Amino acid sequence: MPEHIVIGDVAPRIQYLASGSQTAFTFPFPIFKPSDLQVFVDGARLTDGFTISGAGRSDGGTVIFVDPPRSGSVITLRRRLRIERVSDFQESGELRARVLNDELDYQTAALQQLADDLTRTVQTEPTDFGGPLVLPPRSARASRLLGFDAGGSIQLYPAEAGGGQVLFRQDGAGAVLRTAQDKLADALSAADFGTVGDGVADDTEALAAAFAAAGALQRTLLIPAGTFRITRGLVLPGGATGLIMEGRILADLAQPEPALTLGEGGTARNGEKLYWNIRVTRASLSSWLDEREIGVLVRNVDASLVYIAEASRFTIGVRTLGDRRGVEDTTFILGRIVDNRIGLDVRCATAEGWNASVRYYGGHFAVSSTSWPALDRYGVRFSAEPGAYRLHDRHVFDAQNFELRQQGSNRAIPFLVEVDARSIIARDIRMEGCSPIVAQHEANATDCRYDVAWASQAYSLDVAYGAATTRAGAILRTRHQAAAHIATTRLIANQPNLRTAAFRWQGQTLGFDQLACVSTAVAGSPSSLGDFVFPGLDGYTLTSRGVILGPSRGLGFVVDTRACKDFALAVDADEPRLFVQCFDAAGQILTEAAGRMARASNQTLIWSPTARWWQSSADLADATLTRLQAIRLAPEVATAVIGVARIDRDYEVRALRLYCEPRHAPPILYGLPNLPHGSREIVVETSWDPPSLNPGATTQLNISVPGAFPGDFVQASFSVSTTGVVFLATVGAGGVVTVIAWNRSTIAIDLAGGTLRVRVVKA
Repeated sequence: MPEHIVIGDVAPRIQYLASGSQTAFTFPFPIFKPSDLQVFVDGARLTDGFTISGAGRSDGGTVIFVDPPRSGSVITLRRRLRIERVSDFQESGELRARVLNDELDYQTAALQQLADDLTRTVQTEPTDFGGPLVLPPRSARASRLLGFDAGGSIQLYPAEAGGGQVLFRQDGAGAVLRTAQDKLADALSAADFGTVGDGVADDTEALAAAFAAAGALQRTLLIPAGTFRITRGLVLPGGATGLIMEGRILADLAQPEPALTLGEGGTARNGEKLYWNIRVTRASLSSWLDEREIGVLVRNVDASLVYIAEASRFTIGVRTLGDRRGVEDTTFILGRIVDNRIGLDVRCATAEGWNASVRYYGGHFAVSSTSWPALDRYGVRFSAEPGAYRLHDRHVFDAQNFELRQQGSNRAIPFLVEVDARSIIARDIRMEGCSPIVAQHEANATDCRYDVAWASQAYSLDVAYGAATTRAGAILRTRHQAAAHIATTRLIANQPNLRTAAFRWQGQTLGFDQLACVSTAVAGSPSSLGDFVFPGLDGYTLTSRGVILGPSRGLGFVVDTRACKDFALAVDADEPRLFVQCFDAAGQILTEAAGRMARASNQTLIWSPTARWWQSSADLADATLTRLQAIRLAPEVATAVIGVARIDRDYEVRALRLYCEPRHAPPILYGLPNLPHGSREIVVETSWDPPSLNPGATTQLNISVPGAFPGDFVQASFSVSTTGVVFLATVGAGGVVTVIAWNRSTIAIDLAGGTLRVRVVKA
């Protein structure tokens, strides 16, 4: 056995992964004394808690821990010698082999230690060209990055330019090299400009700098997670391609102004933008009295995608604004639009601007019960500055939820339309805690449709019209508990052939089945319904297929409108004129003095003081898109005459049909005792006890039958059974029918008293 340590070709380092139960760990390299071994657990050097055995042995030894290291920890054992010489050979002295061997062993072990250290340093390849690898002086390399030039020599770079030198290649076939600076610039973050995002620090200037950079670089800006407090409104320039938010903006503004404005105003087009997950909250609830307090203002956006996840506690949550250009062809996705007096304001600022063809998906428009309960609140408003463009058209809303908290006298209405909008389409909306008014129209909007999927008011909903509104431009569908019923429009009156419906009322006067004959000028001082509707008038000329309305003549259906207020008249005629005459619950005429009693869907109805009705301002024609009119009556109207009249020129009418909103089935009034118009048949009955009649004898009775005239067909019947007595009837004079009882038998007959019935039929 050798008397000295043998230093073999064994690295002076070994590592283990602890199991959690193992306490003994061997080291295969020799040490001279226990202090030559360093023990590490997960990078931390230990000085106690273990024992070392095997010092002085060539094959190494063992480290035994008092407690087993935790499972998964890395155990590192390495030999570490002091680089020093402690022996000295005397001149001409004895040179002992053991002393020499120990000295050489120590030096060899020290060299192994250095060799192990060198394996953990940066080195050049053995075949690499030589070159200077000396670091520049400390002062020259301070705050700079170390790199290599094109020849592989050491080069210093400014710290901020380092990303431009480091190369990056994405995983995946076909990926190319890019600089780290180029790769990191893929995302422009507000954090790059010093935002804090703790909801306390003022991030206004940092965000403003980030917005300006996004605009100048034409990049999309990311606002990372956090709450970013601002003290003045911020504008994202139109040059920015978009804004993506993970956090929210907390508006703690010193003056009334929009908190966040997206895009340029004026004539700029903000096209193909992506504004995603926009979240803006006011630090405290607005007073709801100043419309400059806006959460998100989106200007002149075109062909873009906008997702507003939150806008809360402002007077106006979100406003889309067409300035000297327009908002159009854009999709909005809406989230929580909460505690705003007006959730979404669709607006134009100038006559040159527009706001059209926009799609809105979703949105929870909600108001807390404690948020200004005395003030009105609206989900969506269509508005314009004075003199600005007012024909906002083709806005489509899908699946909005309105929870606006109607309390006491306040109004909580999903849609407020202050302009002459065209084609507002709202589908599958939900109403909870709102007024029973789905939409309030304050101007002449047309072709609007509101489809309510569910409402806490069930289907007792309505569209309301302001006093200045001249057009009934909306239809309402309430599917809640009524979907199957409402699927079909209800036909309530039908005269498909006016030629065959015509009958001779008296002499040259004509009447028409189900219809009232009307005149544009009624003599005297008429005031009640019966004064205006006639069973027959002259001035009608029959044709092979219809009737020509001559001067001052018209035809109309008389309708009980106490419950139903929405109607549509379908006419087959040569460009007719619509008229609507209105009466109250007592049957008295409602004039213009009572207010606007009738509106049409896409044409103004004007008051005619001569005819005492509302009539269309121009002919109904396909060329002007005015032939298909819906009619809306005021709440005061209990009975209405709806039809067509001759105003400026004669024309032929061939068919009339009247429809109503399918929740109702209003009565059509005609052929009644006090309203005999519209029926070619008159039936009167009276009690009669004829005298005893000898064979061949007759007796007669004159009966008053208003509306009967010579030439009418007349029949008479008697309620007492007899085969010997025949009853004959004729119109002897206007309004009088003479009934003759003739005993045609060979014996005397004395009939008991009974009921005599007379039937007059107009030809």
